[in-house]
Amino acid sequence: MDKIYYRPIARTDSARPETALTLAGGWCWFDEVELIRRDAEPEIIPATHLPEEEMIRLCEPRKPLGTLALDAPRIMGILNVTPDSFSDGGQFDVEDAAVARAFALREMGADILDIGGESTRPGATEVSEDEEIARTAPVISELRARGFDGLISIDTRKALVADQALEAGANMLNDVSGLEFDPAMVEVAEISGAPICLMHAQGLPEDMQDDPRYGDVLLDIYDYLEDRIALAEAHGVERANIIADPGIGFGKTVAHNLALIRGLSLFHGLGCPLLLGVSRKRFIGTVGHAEEASARMPGTLAVTLTGLAQGVQIHRVHDVAEIVQGVRLWDAIARGYAEESDA
Repeated sequence: MDKIYYRPIARTDSARPETALTLAGGWCWFDEVELIRRDAEPEIIPATHLPEEEMIRLCEPRKPLGTLALDAPRIMGILNVTPDSFSDGGQFDVEDAAVARAFALREMGADILDIGGESTRPGATEVSEDEEIARTAPVISELRARGFDGLISIDTRKALVADQALEAGANMLNDVSGLEFDPAMVEVAEISGAPICLMHAQGLPEDMQDDPRYGDVLLDIYDYLEDRIALAEAHGVERANIIADPGIGFGKTVAHNLALIRGLSLFHGLGCPLLLGVSRKRFIGTVGHAEEASARMPGTLAVTLTGLAQGVQIHRVHDVAEIVQGVRLWDAIARGYAEESDA
């Protein structure tokens, strides 16, 4: 029998039916679900007809990341302490510049800081563990020494780098290889109890954009993430501590990326918070006619707002101030404006 996938049709309209269900404990609701099979036409069913297990996964509020609740959109600011990242390589690879940038991102409204010491752009080559640790751990230590109060995520595929980052003061893991590059990463997650983001990527950065292919990109990546989550759970990592990322731009064509973005709400069925990382990526430049990565903020905002409309909780971006402003306006319209202060 064909596997059945359930994609909630997310809405934010204030005219909400009494039978509607809340999506992942957040700001979206749904009263209809697209039922998808690989070898049949999709159907629309009432949300109340969902199997109980699927209803629980889709509706259950997601666990906070430390003290950071996920019932509102959260912004993850990118800090690449590398000489060769695709958009900002070489800008923050000196410790003082990195620390200053981190505090600036926090001031701009970043809820989470994602620090990476190895570029995973298309064509990038692997960095040694020692070099990656030397780039990241001292920055994290200095941030904590200076009183940085935000959540710090370490963006790495390597267990030793992750372990050293946690020792330095990081409190979240972000593995773009979905635990495939270094199998010991799952032990770091289990022992530390830190939240971990598992991302899908087809191939390695060196070759991932050569000729990416899928049977059905949306369902293939859902199955992959479901398998990686099951692997983590088998090693003692609680599902509540796992974040899922479909890996936009990692081994995907423009058409693949757009199909994933259109179907993002499907991934709530994994029962995990979702992370969307689209910032300044090449497909935005292709579709939006923006050749330079630094000119892709408007396209990034457009895709971010699409993710918000489907209940995606965490948005990983370079242009924090601009995206925070856009998200605040979207949130005020979608959920209602609560005046804070004149400050």
